[in-house]
Amino acid sequence: MYDLPDEITVEADGALRIITLNRPDALNAVNDALHTGLAKLWPQLSDDRDARAAVLTGSGTAFSAGGDFEYLAELARDSRLRTKTVAHGRDIVLGMARCRVPIVTAVNGPAVGLGCSLVALSDIVYIAETAYLKDPHVQVGLVAADGGPLTWPLHTSLLLAKEYALTGARIPAARAREMGLVNHVVADPLSEALACAKRILGLPQQAVESTKRLLNLHLERAVLAALDYATTAEEISFQHPDFHAIIEQLTAKKS
Repeated sequence: MYDLPDEITVEADGALRIITLNRPDALNAVNDALHTGLAKLWPQLSDDRDARAAVLTGSGTAFSAGGDFEYLAELARDSRLRTKTVAHGRDIVLGMARCRVPIVTAVNGPAVGLGCSLVALSDIVYIAETAYLKDPHVQVGLVAADGGPLTWPLHTSLLLAKEYALTGARIPAARAREMGLVNHVVADPLSEALACAKRILGLPQQAVESTKRLLNLHLERAVLAALDYATTAEEISFQHPDFHAIIEQLTAKKS
């Protein structure tokens, strides 16, 4: 039904779609296949006329542990991959903002980098008590074109968005709830997200989808105001010596 790589699974349960980031051995870190799949996912979900709600989660112990170091090293070397990745980042942001289907996210473990961005672009978020959010783009010398700086000012104060985007500091679950970056801190986020999605399924479809669209018009308007600058700045940062030096250090430590 969905044309996606193995790194993303979609399970149908009636009108519910359960979407799982599926690189558990790598803590669902984002590689090219996963990033490309996420860019393709949201239009396909929106076009799935039998789908009325979706739950997004990660397999294993993490939601997504950020960018795979080898993938980041490729981005430093390969201009075509950089161009594709930046374009796909834009597709992910706008695809989630425009997706017809309500997205309830279950943050089962660390949500870092793009994982953190997926949380920010979701409709309702349940997070495990031991999980956390973190946007470390600046720490590795990158501009977060699809990350916290793009969307956090809609969820929390501008000062708090600046603090966590500029420092890359970890945001524990309880703090994320206080800031308005998630809805609920729970022991079992997947079961709670599934229950929430099933409640949405019981409501009138047209009213749900039009209300989501009405709310996300605010998100889309804010995103479009900044997205061109953000993607240009990110592509420049991929080519900057700071990023290249940091990635060399990270890949050397891993090997």
